[in-house]
Amino acid sequence: MLDTWFSSGLWPHSTLGWPDQTQDLKYFYPTSVMETGYDILFFWVARMIMMGIEDKGDVPFRVVYLHGLIRDEKGEKMSKMKGNVLNPLTAIDQYGCDALRFALTTGTAPGNDLNMGQHRLEAGRNFANKIWNAGRFVLTSLEKEPVSKQALEKVAKSKLKETEDRWIVSRLNGLIIEVDKLMLDFQFGEAESNIHDFLWGEFCDWYIEICKQRLGKENSPMPVLAYILETSLRLLHPFMPFITEELWQNLKERLPQGTLTSPALIVAPYPKANEKLIDPDSERVMEAVMDIVRSLRNTRAEYKVDIGKSIEATVYTDSLLSEIKARTDIIGRLAKTTLSILPREKRPTNDDKAVVSVLKDAEVVVPLKGMVDIDAEKARLAKEMDILEREIVRLTQRLGDNQFTSKAPAPVIQKEKNRLQEYENKIARMRTELLQLG
Repeated sequence: MLDTWFSSGLWPHSTLGWPDQTQDLKYFYPTSVMETGYDILFFWVARMIMMGIEDKGDVPFRVVYLHGLIRDEKGEKMSKMKGNVLNPLTAIDQYGCDALRFALTTGTAPGNDLNMGQHRLEAGRNFANKIWNAGRFVLTSLEKEPVSKQALEKVAKSKLKETEDRWIVSRLNGLIIEVDKLMLDFQFGEAESNIHDFLWGEFCDWYIEICKQRLGKENSPMPVLAYILETSLRLLHPFMPFITEELWQNLKERLPQGTLTSPALIVAPYPKANEKLIDPDSERVMEAVMDIVRSLRNTRAEYKVDIGKSIEATVYTDSLLSEIKARTDIIGRLAKTTLSILPREKRPTNDDKAVVSVLKDAEVVVPLKGMVDIDAEKARLAKEMDILEREIVRLTQRLGDNQFTSKAPAPVIQKEKNRLQEYENKIARMRTELLQLG
């Protein structure tokens, strides 16, 4: 007891050479932030403060950052007796060190406990794989199409010609501003979530796929790809240090000598935003393009259109007509669609046999004819509706049975009610689809 609690109270100054007045003690005491779990606030933190005041005449720190506890998937405290402990070495062997760090830190808030399970580890591993594949794509492309130092400097300092290039640079600078605010506010888990969403969603799933057709051409996006990857790796490095360092070192080898002057990513400067490159106009255009693609993909999925089959669609818009029209090929390629872009005034009033999606800056109309076999679709819907109707009758009878409702636990009854509501909503949607089919 004496060793544990007494030594913990002395730790902030005894490790720096106290009672001698060393240079380390003068420089590091008092420090700025103490980080620990809330469960030892009294046992360690309070003792450190009291012993610091007693021995040094000043508190050892001014800010105490309290993180939550790591619990198992059910929210119970991990215990060797219960057998619900996660061995970090086993997790690292199976998923990787960066994946474990990501699972422990992403989406967490100060003081909130974290339920740790396999699904979080898998999410961390999947994100690491996503970053690695994106990095490998950029590195391989750089071998075929090297970029100059001047081209990279242009991306960082001036507005670019292509809308999608201005959009991704704008989104990156907005992300840096947001991450900086969150880090200063100790919202580390939220900062990491924002970086994850940008890298996985906007950079990998959208920008890389959009710009692939431009590689090797006059307006090649290669400088933008290299710049976004390098800056994003610096932004993510505190959270996932190993994979980012590996990719950054490989990127450094493929960029012109003197482009990246730091010997290692760990000592490279953290990114700073250039607010002049924030571009709301390009963000609005690209958000509209992405909304249209999502709408078309959702329609294909809803009507189970074969992945290799192209469908026809018409997009009606006003203020963004020329911008969306210029990206017809991009939308068509990403959504496997033959597209027409028209002003809203040309939109027909009768769309009974079409799927209509009303978006923020556009309306997307997909005719059912040619997309699906109408007779086969009617038969499929009728069959599914028949099954649902029988389930609705069964659930209605069960919930109307006093013997069931008086004996069954409340959660079981509520689950059956939720299922009934879900089936009723689903059958209502199917009736609407049947009306559209005519």
